[in-house]
Amino acid sequence: MMAFVLTIAAQGQVETVDTAQFVAVYDYECRTLDDEDTPVTDRMQVVVQVGRTVTKSMPASCYRLTDEKSIADLKAEHQEAILHMPTVWTGWPEGQTSVREFIFPHEFEGHEPMPEISWTLTEDTVTVSGYHCQQATATFRGVEWHVCYTEDVPSSAGPWRLRGLPGLIIKVESEAHTFCLAELRMEASPITYERKPDVQRMAYAKLLKHRNEVYGHKRYTKNPTYYIPDFQGSISHMEVYKNDGQPFIFANGQPLLTKAHVYKPLEQ
Repeated sequence: MMAFVLTIAAQGQVETVDTAQFVAVYDYECRTLDDEDTPVTDRMQVVVQVGRTVTKSMPASCYRLTDEKSIADLKAEHQEAILHMPTVWTGWPEGQTSVREFIFPHEFEGHEPMPEISWTLTEDTVTVSGYHCQQATATFRGVEWHVCYTEDVPSSAGPWRLRGLPGLIIKVESEAHTFCLAELRMEASPITYERKPDVQRMAYAKLLKHRNEVYGHKRYTKNPTYYIPDFQGSISHMEVYKNDGQPFIFANGQPLLTKAHVYKPLEQ
């Protein structure tokens, strides 16, 4: 293995908006197709910081962010780019949900009032990851979810934007997606929000429409940058890292995909 280090400079003002009472780590997988229409299952981890008023769900690489990155960190970021998992603040600002993600070559942030999810609770129980769980179902923005939650952890939180049950979500899945709790840490870490001057802010409905149009296009899997009129002009610097002969490309400090997988939206 060839070892490399990438140094990323701080770009904005970081503020603490809450303190986590605990941290939940979820294994996330997406069942999809590659650019040759072969079935594949992509995997990554999602970290959820649960505070008193704010919950922050993010790709694992964002949680363990350091100034110096190893080749393992770079590989993880490349894998996360395939899965399009945003960072979500629930309850920040107060009563709002904020969603931030990078859609090359720009970083976007969308805001909306915290949406209510109409869960249907059942009397069925099951043990998942060592927790005694109740079950529930809901359809949230076009996707049907089946969830296992536990009242043993008194929190309405869950991964991504899923929340609102009388206990912590332990496992939740749809036809294409699964989140399953891998680890629960009693960790009082700061929940942060970084104010970046170059982030494009908009109503979340507009960001959702842009995301689904870009990633849902039939050209996306074979040419992930098809939608950028001046691709070369959009890149100020580029780095290529290799591990066992496999290249990992970063443009403007962000993972750059040359091929992608069929987009399976978490919401429509």
